[in-house]
Amino acid sequence: MRHAHLLSLILILPATLNFGLAGAAPQPNILWITIEDTSPQFVGAYGNSDAHTPNIDRLAQEGVRFTSAFSTGTVCAPSRSTIITGVRTYELGTGHHRSQFPIPANIKGFPYYLRQAGYYTTNNSKTDYNIANGEAFNKEAWNENSSEAGWWGRRPGQPFFSVFNYLDSHQSRTMVWPYDQYVSDVLAQLGPGETIDDGGFTMPPFYRDSAAMRRSFARVYNALSLVDKRIGQLLERLRTDNLLDSTIIFFFADHGEAMPRGKTNGIGLGHRVPFAIWFPAQYQALSPWGPIPAVTNELISFEDLAPTVLSLAGVPRPGHLKGRPILGIDRAAPKDVLFLSTDRADSGIDFVRSATDGRYLYSRNFMPFIPELRYTLDSVESSDIMKQIRGDFASGLLTPVQARALQTRPAEFLFDLANDPWELNNLAFSASHSAVLTRLRDAVNSNLVSSRDVLLLPEYELGQIARLTAPYDYRLDNTKFPISAIQAAAKVSGRRSARYTQQQIGWLSSGNKIVRYWAAVGLRSQSTADLSNYQTQLSKASSDPYPPAAIAAAAVSYHNFRNDLARDALINYLRSTNASLVLLAINFLQYSAAPEPFIQVVQEIKGRWAGNYTVSSACRVFLKRNGV
Repeated sequence: MRHAHLLSLILILPATLNFGLAGAAPQPNILWITIEDTSPQFVGAYGNSDAHTPNIDRLAQEGVRFTSAFSTGTVCAPSRSTIITGVRTYELGTGHHRSQFPIPANIKGFPYYLRQAGYYTTNNSKTDYNIANGEAFNKEAWNENSSEAGWWGRRPGQPFFSVFNYLDSHQSRTMVWPYDQYVSDVLAQLGPGETIDDGGFTMPPFYRDSAAMRRSFARVYNALSLVDKRIGQLLERLRTDNLLDSTIIFFFADHGEAMPRGKTNGIGLGHRVPFAIWFPAQYQALSPWGPIPAVTNELISFEDLAPTVLSLAGVPRPGHLKGRPILGIDRAAPKDVLFLSTDRADSGIDFVRSATDGRYLYSRNFMPFIPELRYTLDSVESSDIMKQIRGDFASGLLTPVQARALQTRPAEFLFDLANDPWELNNLAFSASHSAVLTRLRDAVNSNLVSSRDVLLLPEYELGQIARLTAPYDYRLDNTKFPISAIQAAAKVSGRRSARYTQQQIGWLSSGNKIVRYWAAVGLRSQSTADLSNYQTQLSKASSDPYPPAAIAAAAVSYHNFRNDLARDALINYLRSTNASLVLLAINFLQYSAAPEPFIQVVQEIKGRWAGNYTVSSACRVFLKRNGV
């Protein structure tokens, strides 16, 4: 049987396993194995001969391996909100990292529907779903949700859906932990032949290939090797419990690699994930991809996971699930395009909307004054690898390609994922790719409106809305949320020219506060020369009655012209009691010239926000980068 091949590798198991098929549940058991922060470029089954991932490789090589699987977000909590609800973050309002806004009561975690159909559902044990009322939400979704949870608590013969989340490849291990802790908690857990030394891999070309960088980057490979070992132990438990022949196994990562330019960044390195489905012999006929093993380039995103599992289990889908079932009785035709999104990660704001057809990935950067390596978390900034990159940049040691991630972005990226997997060559300015650019650009612009992207609202506004209703519901009211007018202002943001500057200055007087906000945000990317004739308008906009618009306009006025009124407005907002306003002000100042007037104020407020990790981290990053 084919599962014998899978487990011949795991823990040096016997080469032949002889399970009978009699008595298998008519509904398949379903096992999800999810890991943290991993891109397919670092997995052996995806062509990396340096990686030590034998158990993952077997799942992919003996099952169905997906080459075009994408996380809907680029940091854990937003990604997981789509995984568990099946609803996009920009519809649900869950795109900002650990924002925890309410969602409608009728939107359940999809394991709830499996439970209603008789499945035993377990989660071991990460939730981090980025929603309010998480305890009640989890209680409905899971029969058991703990570090001890697994299929072993079910009734005899009861089908199960079990999730196991492995943390060993998380950014804490690959970047943030002190090196000694990495040695004790990662390297020391690996045996002979399971580790990779500093010279045992090819360095991604957007990093300087130095001894110090190699010492840091080897952590990515060794942490993933430890994850693979944990997976082997889990599959051994499945075999021991005589369940391998009745269980369909899904394997995937929650988003891209936890390395600078990957996780939190709205390009393919942040979104693309390894993804495989392994079928035991009795369920291989459920695969629509022909004889197994197989490789497919069908597009799949995390929006598709909930409807796929329900379809596989024969459970009716609720109406709010818009993703594509790729398996089971409701399998739908493949998509031509996937839509992806990136918003605030930890303390670092951003707004990127992307589309991919599998070959090309287009990303629209609405805040391109923020570089790819934006400031997100003080522990990330304190990591060895980030200090090396920023230090090498300051010393002029990086090539133009390597330095690009620390500089302002263009408004658009277009990468050929097939021929440029490291996304080095931006084709947005290539005449021969203009048709592809236009097609994907138009798709992103259209999706902003058709999805009624509620994250076009500043996070401050979402907080006001959440006092009365769920953002998901609010966005459906066109009187309150005139999406076309807002999108018209937003889609200009990041485009640099005198013509767009004039248009955005005009919008500063709009009767719609969100239009004024996006006008001001867009002006932050314009040149000082193009703004020079509008200093009076910018100074006036620093007193806008809508706080997010005032903060953005003041940031533009101060950054370009050191305007005193703008400086004072920013200081006042730094002293606000509203976390979203403080965070917005600090984020603009992170990338602004002449930060000196704000250093003492940030020192003063840092203690006030000690209980808010997002704001306190932003304060610490700001102070550290300014020598305090």
